[in-house]
Amino acid sequence: MKRLILNVAALAVACIPVWGMPSDGETVLRSPDGNYAFTFMQENSRLWYTLSYKGQMIVRKSELGVNIENRLFESALGIDNDSCAFWGENLRRESVTTASVDTVWTPLYGENATVRNHYNQLTLKFVKGEGANADPERGYDKRRFYFMDIEVRAYDEGIAFRYHFPEQSNGLFLNITGERTEFAMPAGTEAWYEEWAQGPYSKLKLRDWNGESERPLLMQLPGGFYVALLEAAMVDYARGKFLLTGGNRLQVSLYGGVEVMSPYNTPWRVIMAGERATDIINNKDLVLNLNEPMKIADASFVKPGKAYRCGRLEWSAILKGIRFAEQRGCQYIELDAGWYGPEQYVSSDALREAPNRNFKIREVCDSARAHGLGVWLYVNQRALYNQLDSILPLYRQWGVAGIKFGFVQVGNQMWSEWLHRAVRKCAEYGLMVDIHDEYRPTGYSRTYPNLLTQEGILGNECMPDATHNVVLPFTRYICGPADYTLCYYNNRIKTTRAHQLAMAAVYYSPLQFMFWYDEPQVHDGGGELEFWRAIPTVYDESRTLDGVPGEYIVQARRAGNDWFVGVMTNTSGRKVSVDTAGFLQKGKRYEVDIYTDDPSLATKSKVACRRQTVKGGKPLVLNLLPNGGAALHFRLIPSK
Repeated sequence: MKRLILNVAALAVACIPVWGMPSDGETVLRSPDGNYAFTFMQENSRLWYTLSYKGQMIVRKSELGVNIENRLFESALGIDNDSCAFWGENLRRESVTTASVDTVWTPLYGENATVRNHYNQLTLKFVKGEGANADPERGYDKRRFYFMDIEVRAYDEGIAFRYHFPEQSNGLFLNITGERTEFAMPAGTEAWYEEWAQGPYSKLKLRDWNGESERPLLMQLPGGFYVALLEAAMVDYARGKFLLTGGNRLQVSLYGGVEVMSPYNTPWRVIMAGERATDIINNKDLVLNLNEPMKIADASFVKPGKAYRCGRLEWSAILKGIRFAEQRGCQYIELDAGWYGPEQYVSSDALREAPNRNFKIREVCDSARAHGLGVWLYVNQRALYNQLDSILPLYRQWGVAGIKFGFVQVGNQMWSEWLHRAVRKCAEYGLMVDIHDEYRPTGYSRTYPNLLTQEGILGNECMPDATHNVVLPFTRYICGPADYTLCYYNNRIKTTRAHQLAMAAVYYSPLQFMFWYDEPQVHDGGGELEFWRAIPTVYDESRTLDGVPGEYIVQARRAGNDWFVGVMTNTSGRKVSVDTAGFLQKGKRYEVDIYTDDPSLATKSKVACRRQTVKGGKPLVLNLLPNGGAALHFRLIPSK
């Protein structure tokens, strides 16, 4: 078997013709550190790949390609109807292009102040058709019709690939009916399966699934490695899920067909691996790297922060909410569903307050501003779809900071394109966005950072248990921030208060809703809530120190010289050691406030607060209750 190994030098670009290469020839692309090896091959008119990590095969021989129906070009290309259904057939590899990129960019905000974008790239260019005649007047040559590229990027953090359809002189129209992209996993692999974005997780073998699994999909291989499958840069395509086809094979299953005109890029299919599940969390900036840089010329209006939802939509309650949000260190209040009428009714007009409301949005914005706060408004997609072009200039005039999109439609190409176009329109009017319900991010916040957060999670609106909560950092959160809606005093929570307190550090969301379902009068001013007042929502550095999916998590985040650490366990109690060598400066002295559960206390929250001095490098051992957690705030003590 002929084998072509591509050694990619930094910032080098080379074109290697492969005409005449045997059909079973292989092309290999390695990550900069050499841990990942992506091998491409073309056999029996089909496109295939394998992927190894640290010498172990983590994806067995799997197919690549798309299914396309294009009657317009069948006769022009001299191919029959059947072969047109899968355009991976009759493809000839024209060239192989390699490149390497190593840059650092600064996000407007994020979990880390800087992001390194370092990868080796392989581009496989294919031509299609074997006709003998050229027709220059109609703009194509049957013998050399450039049809599709497969672009592969190998990062130290993972592998990503997508299909690119180059520009054609005659404007190639594509009716993509599905993808052949698959991931053949080793026998014995288990996955954290979730059928819908706001559903619970089940750890299952790759057999007998009832439906398709959401993305990201975290799996554990029999050898111990963890592998995650993700989607990046899905803007105007159909949402993909993972369909189990048998034999431990997963296939990308599109919500529906996609109709586009070349040039066109499909979303990236992403594979990440790690010896520990925490490795995948620590490498998740890969999703941002696969998206385009920021396109907002003036993003000064984008201001992350903490928000308090005013649950009762009447003027006196809103005023109490404004004062409570200010006292608790929040930057925003939010008026939720119902302020303009029943959200599902066509007759409800999001351009004015409902007749039964005794407040005006402009006055709410003015009052909030007087206390240093901004205002978010909930708007159902029904009103957004019908009134968006009228809503945006009016809300800017009122002084609204952002819009929380409700009950969005997701999945097919039309709604995907509509939703991201709405985000772009909001940016034109200086409005931030929080998307609720089934939408899951694929990194678009890098390009349009006014999209601060989104739901797509089973959060505190449904009060999940502690085991679910410690699955989320390894699954849903690796694709981007989530609006989980943190609770505290509400008596329906299935966890301790220290577990809820720790969420502010464990769960990342540039717009973080605090005290969900709580009202100002239920709070007794417990000292532990100083942790929520002090913690920001964006950071200079983030490190996942320890954890096992579904068991526990230890997350550290730095803002300036302060470190905030959240520790959460499942329904079992356990002893957890916080290794300060993993984040504090060795030998430096820190003052740390430690908040832990203590059932013996007579307080409402039963959260104990203690302060001590520690040195960087010394571990802290915590005894966590079942369903419990701990929150820690480290402050550097200046040297004398």
